[in-house]
Amino acid sequence: MELTRRDAAAALAAIGATGGVALGVRRAADERSGGPGGEEVDPAWDGEGLPGDEAVRTAMTAVARTVYPDAVSGIDAFVEAFLDGRLDGSPHGEGIRAAVAEAESAARSWYDAPIADLPPADRDELLRELGADVAGENPGGTTAERVRYYVVNELLLALYSSPTGGELVGIENPQGHPGGAESYRRGPR
Repeated sequence: MELTRRDAAAALAAIGATGGVALGVRRAADERSGGPGGEEVDPAWDGEGLPGDEAVRTAMTAVARTVYPDAVSGIDAFVEAFLDGRLDGSPHGEGIRAAVAEAESAARSWYDAPIADLPPADRDELLRELGADVAGENPGGTTAERVRYYVVNELLLALYSSPTGGELVGIENPQGHPGGAESYRRGPR
């Protein structure tokens, strides 16, 4: 099943993210100017402060390739479009940046490489070593809980609140998508 930018916009709308409305306008303006504020965007992150948009997108896309089912394609465009609506300067967006910074720091410390450069098995192992596979979600908790909340669960929320991702688990009509009472009476296909 192929995820699209339209799925990302639908997922943003389903979760009530206000940043999704400006998605296309912001991307078009960034492409014309070379980046936010007209500055060149450097996808590399030096480990100081919080990572920029491109570094977050790169890391989150790599993690998505690890946690999403094999049946899913179009991950890069989907995650980038979804993050356009989430990395909006809000406290939640800053939480995503901080959690990605912590996961990147662990990857560089333990594997001597950024998350995106790790093979899929090593990315999976990194998430397990961080404890993100068993931790409860807590935006103010331990590193494992923050990575679970802001990285892993954020990506899973994006996937399963989209129409295409919802079909993977038999949710024809994810919350926030129209379908009427008939779709609830007949059950999944």
